[in-house]
Amino acid sequence: MNEAALKIFLKENQENEVIEFKTAEDGFDFEKLGKYFSALSNEANLKSKEAAWLILGVNDKREIVGTRYLPNIKTINETKLKILTLTNNGYSFSEIYPVDCAEDRVLVFRILPALPGIPVSFKGHYYAREGESLVALSLQKIEKIRGQAVSRDWSGEIVENASIDDLDPQAIKKARVEYKHKHPQKAAELDQWSDLKFLKKIKLLIDGKITRAALLLLGNEESSYLLSPAVAEISWILKDATNRELDYSHFSIPFILNAEKVLEKIRNLTYRYLPDNTLFPIEIPQYDSYVIREALHNCIAHQDYNLNSKIVLVEFPEHLIFENAGKFLPETIENVIEYDAPQKFYRNKFLCEAMVNLNMIDTIGSGIKKMFSVQRKRFFPLPEYNLTKAYDVKVTVFGKVLDKNYTQLLMNKMDLDLATIILLDKLQKKSSLSDDQIKVLKSKNLIEGRKPNFYIAAPLANLSGQKVQYIKNRGFKDEYYKKRIVEYIHKFGSASRQDIEELLQNELPQVLNIEQKRKKITNLLNALSKKEGIIENVGKSRRHSLWVLKAEVLAEELV
Repeated sequence: MNEAALKIFLKENQENEVIEFKTAEDGFDFEKLGKYFSALSNEANLKSKEAAWLILGVNDKREIVGTRYLPNIKTINETKLKILTLTNNGYSFSEIYPVDCAEDRVLVFRILPALPGIPVSFKGHYYAREGESLVALSLQKIEKIRGQAVSRDWSGEIVENASIDDLDPQAIKKARVEYKHKHPQKAAELDQWSDLKFLKKIKLLIDGKITRAALLLLGNEESSYLLSPAVAEISWILKDATNRELDYSHFSIPFILNAEKVLEKIRNLTYRYLPDNTLFPIEIPQYDSYVIREALHNCIAHQDYNLNSKIVLVEFPEHLIFENAGKFLPETIENVIEYDAPQKFYRNKFLCEAMVNLNMIDTIGSGIKKMFSVQRKRFFPLPEYNLTKAYDVKVTVFGKVLDKNYTQLLMNKMDLDLATIILLDKLQKKSSLSDDQIKVLKSKNLIEGRKPNFYIAAPLANLSGQKVQYIKNRGFKDEYYKKRIVEYIHKFGSASRQDIEELLQNELPQVLNIEQKRKKITNLLNALSKKEGIIENVGKSRRHSLWVLKAEVLAEELV
């Protein structure tokens, strides 16, 4: 924005719910800036505006008075970044324009509307405008914004400038083949349908007009601009174990064809592992074709195209990461597995239904559970969903055994239900378990130990041939370790802290990390010295300790 454009804007606009003028001659409070960002973004959404505006250096009469706030590009960029870290969805100002006018300097903040279904908060609080006042976002307005996620289906909206000429003939041909696979009873009838009738049957047209879903699945690459500003692109990136990028490719629409080209990039090598009690290794591909196909197609089906982000598939030597933009609507994987039913609403219902018709995804709601079941039958770790970011879903598919003991357990305990296996899978990945999840596993006598150091219980260890590993995980009783310390000191006259750590390092429970083992040793030494009075520290300090038997203990032995 330049001076001329600013003055036209000031002449034509007054303060309202989406425009705010502030003098801010000597500066502006950052906390207030964040609150205005939240409020103006939410109001722009509610009033269907392309942007909201906060203008500093202008008074209520729309006269330029100038501001010294954010004097250079560095402070402007720092402020944008700081706002981004304090909002719920990583949102920030789309632009901050410093405008040098004849009268003085003005700072113009351009704020995009909150995304459909997602009100914007600042430091965990939601704000709005009541006339020209800054207020808390009311429950009614919150629900109105959140309700947009249900009521609006981006994928089902008509693209007015698109025609059937914007669709790829080869993609339509592929769609016919997949429709026959899904609906073999209609194969003969399908051959008589024109392309237009076929597209109507698979519900990619509305009143004979092209939808965004039709362009995503069947559109030719040259027509991708019709979806702008949405990004219709899948990136495949190959990395080594150190996260160094080795290769990459980008794929646009039509997704019904190019998704297969993405999957062909994956180096699906043969993986071998040797179960106990057999001389014959099991040889299988690293990745099951159904699992990786379903994972990628889920990214296409559930991507939030309003976020203008691409779909990304990163291939590492031993795992794949699929990433798409958008909140995970079921909220947790446990919800998907537990309820085993289609969810109440979908972000792209129109697109999802078309993909089901074209054999690209399973009946809506069942694909994720089947992915878990397939990995379980392969005795591989289950897919891992990372939902830590509010509007980003990452799914990791593993192409190797992480813990052979876990694999052996699955082989010998085929009666375990999927919900329980998910909890055991978390255990092998060292993921945290809630108190309720721990109770479930303990009630079924599947784990022992104390949080966070759990290990499989004795009956399972016996069943799966892990008796030695069980003892290594559980360790021995404290009396055993104390006896070993006393015997060492008695034989050699003294023991340093390092001596004792080396003595017990391999005998302490393997589920403990190094720091936990050190703390365990400290507790044992405290018990022997302070509670039982058997040993004492004659070293210079606790850090440079030297432990010996107490004189009275030695005297008792002489007697």
